Amino acid sequence: MNSAESSVRAVIALVTGLFACSAFAQAPAKRDFDAEAQAAVQSAKTAAGFEFLGTLVRTCLLPQSGGEDTSDVVPPYVANPVSAPARDTWYAEPAKVFDNLYFVGGKIHSSWALTTSEGIILFDTLFTYNSEELIVGGMKKLGLDPKNIKYLLVSHAHADHIGGAEMIQVRYHPRVVMGGPDWNTVEKYPNRYKTTAPKRDIVATDGMKITLGGETVTVWLTPGHTPGTLSYTFAVLDHGRRVNVAYSGGTAFNFVNNTPDPGIKNFQIYIDSQKRMASHAAASGATVLLSNHSEFDNAVNKNRMLAGRGDGPHPYEIGNEWVQRYFQAMQGCARAAQIRLEQKVVEARN
Repeated sequence: MNSAESSVRAVIALVTGLFACSAFAQAPAKRDFDAEAQAAVQSAKTAAGFEFLGTLVRTCLLPQSGGEDTSDVVPPYVANPVSAPARDTWYAEPAKVFDNLYFVGGKIHSSWALTTSEGIILFDTLFTYNSEELIVGGMKKLGLDPKNIKYLLVSHAHADHIGGAEMIQVRYHPRVVMGGPDWNTVEKYPNRYKTTAPKRDIVATDGMKITLGGETVTVWLTPGHTPGTLSYTFAVLDHGRRVNVAYSGGTAFNFVNNTPDPGIKNFQIYIDSQKRMASHAAASGATVLLSNHSEFDNAVNKNRMLAGRGDGPHPYEIGNEWVQRYFQAMQGCARAAQIRLEQKVVEARN
């Protein structure tokens, strides 16, 4: 072999080696999905602590629904009212929580009345079978007149939050605010929403301000739980001192989440909404976290604590950091579930 041939072969070997090294360097490292998912769950557990155990259990530990409801049938408790759950499974005493905020919900599902000098802003309306007693009866028991409801804000169009909306709209004539996609859902399934569906009124926009009697509720679009889920920031008074609130409008994974398509995308929509709501809560200085489920904000137990508060700290006022940790817990649980769907994609390819 002459020197020229040797040089050519050396160059070929060098180039081949460089290509091999480049391919090796660019090969993606094999993902440890178990470790990633466990880390996401652990981040949620750390964020939740003992304050948000209900949120952690529902979103991280219990089996999820797997999909969305596309049926259009009359609910059994509407078709046959005697089939409604027994009163002792849902009844809770109403409570004055802040100077101008009242709890008129039940053991599991919540409704809140924000009072102003010009009327009441009502958040969510429970089920058809208990909204009369819990909301109307609860307000009267607390000395509030339901006729003063000027706005009804429906966080999302699930039966446990929109149940009394039609009754309240027809009887007291408030303006009703709901997310556009959820207004569409109500109109798409007339049987499912029989006796519950308010007539289309105000379609929420991101950052919309509902102002009444000098008080303002800012509406935030937080799609995920449903496509039109709404969350809110507003202020309440504690012995005259203004306290800022973040209201989380939807928590559990009720969207399609058991298949990579569209589950991965749906989880990302949910995660992004929690991040945005966390930033709005931080910007408003929220130190109180409210939900429309007592299991998430521990409302029923905290209402009992109020009775013995005296001059002590308010049980709902948990501080800025803990409000942020609520949204971090939800993000961690959603990310863990999303990772498992990403794992399915990789396994299907292999």
